[in-house]
Amino acid sequence: MRIATEGLSVRLGGVPVLHDVTATAAPGAVTALIGPNGSGKSTLMRALAGLLPHAGRISFDGGPRPADRVIGYMPQDIAVRPVLTVLEVVLLGRIGRIGYRVGEADMAAVASALEAVGMADRAGRLFGTLSGGQRQLVQLAQVLAREPAVILLDEPTSALDLRHALELLDLVRDETRRRGLTTIVTIHDLNAALRYADHAVVLRQGRIFATGAPASVIDAGMIAAVYGVEARLTAAADGLTTVAALRALPRGADALRGAP
Repeated sequence: MRIATEGLSVRLGGVPVLHDVTATAAPGAVTALIGPNGSGKSTLMRALAGLLPHAGRISFDGGPRPADRVIGYMPQDIAVRPVLTVLEVVLLGRIGRIGYRVGEADMAAVASALEAVGMADRAGRLFGTLSGGQRQLVQLAQVLAREPAVILLDEPTSALDLRHALELLDLVRDETRRRGLTTIVTIHDLNAALRYADHAVVLRQGRIFATGAPASVIDAGMIAAVYGVEARLTAAADGLTTVAALRALPRGADALRGAP
């Protein structure tokens, strides 16, 4: 399902947060939303999820927003009663499809999602007893159990250690390709964006700074203009580019005044 925004603008409390955002995300591909804190990434995700009023247009395969069950949204924080078990939390992801009547197919989808994220052995644990990283894995399982066509993941690795972050991103990329999902993920780690994303959208101060293949938009000039950081990019043996941050540039430096 192809997602396109045209002239998308959002105001929060009367304050403009997104300005004239025009971008696309394709099925079977991972689109990374990158940019510094406050650039509008989470606001854009919430608008795509149908949670914020907006000006401009959001289309899904050229038409209006589909039924909620088609979209799986994983926010940075999830409001879940801590007394629910892991299995019950993941089963909540099926409600858009089943109402409150649970069948064998629903339990199979939940079991498959828990197995995929490595949490099957904790299905009976209370959600409130899990670590932050484990909760993120359960949230992803909830999204996958929904069997959506679109998944929106807002900083899904923020509470994960390095190993689990890489495993989660491997899983997201593999499931995106296997299921033909349209996946949009906000991510701070530029190296992860270079490794896992097929397409990148760079936001700066609520506006599109650049879009395109990650290797074409993540360069020293962009990092200086968007993040205010001097960086060195090196081609690795496997053909991927790696980013090394060298120093923070002085505030107000010319590099920080790149075109929005």
